[in-house]
Amino acid sequence: MNRVIASPLACTVRDCGLLLEREHRVMACARGHSYDIARSGYINLLQPQDRRSRSAGDSKEAVIARGRLLARGIGREILEAFVGHAAALSLPTPAVVADLGCGTGDVLATLAAMRSIDGVGIDLSAAAADHAARQFPELTWVVANADRRLPLVDASVDLVLSMHGRRNPQECARILTRSGLLLVAVPAPDDLVELRQSVLGQSINRDRSEGLVIEHDEWFTLLSRDTARERRRIDREALHDLLCSTYRGARLSTVTRVDAIESLDVTLASEILLFQRK
Repeated sequence: MNRVIASPLACTVRDCGLLLEREHRVMACARGHSYDIARSGYINLLQPQDRRSRSAGDSKEAVIARGRLLARGIGREILEAFVGHAAALSLPTPAVVADLGCGTGDVLATLAAMRSIDGVGIDLSAAAADHAARQFPELTWVVANADRRLPLVDASVDLVLSMHGRRNPQECARILTRSGLLLVAVPAPDDLVELRQSVLGQSINRDRSEGLVIEHDEWFTLLSRDTARERRRIDREALHDLLCSTYRGARLSTVTRVDAIESLDVTLASEILLFQRK
């Protein structure tokens, strides 16, 4: 049975933004705008102008590949470190938590197993939202473009999560309460460095955290910064899944190079930054 959706979802029709409430198999606002709830339980709030393509966001194959990696424990230490930071925060009970670029849904679901939350996961990919809704039906899953206006009412969220996802700092500030927090993870400079060296022939270490702080400075204060890292021996099958979960995975030349690798020691690393709304 699908859960009763209680998250503060907002209508995404331009110049509306009113609270959505459930009416049987649809979500509707007071102005009569309505959205069907998919059989798996997710809600598609993506407007035509917010769609980059007919198949926006990650493909079903990319979502499944990420799920296989986590099932094998690859990336699990990074995920648990990120969620551990979230679980340790001082938040209301239950806390309203929004996960931007929620992907497989494992981040939000892991947090929900540790704390009482009203969680809503947002992803541009319908395949991701469908996967998350089937795996974790007790949470709310939404298709929307986190780069644009977030489908949540003003000052309604206690914590925003973004693990390797895109985010709009101004929109994050809008939906957060006055004391709201934003927890972000970005790939560290040495993330997948061995795979990049083997497959691309180069391993340029890019520091994303400084730019992230600057990007958020107008709306947020940086409270802390940490790094999570794991190193694993990964076989060819998992290497293909790593590539499939990135934009490089579709390149034939990249796939061919991985086919020549039996296994590889790979570093997975993320920088975790905690911000508070100004």
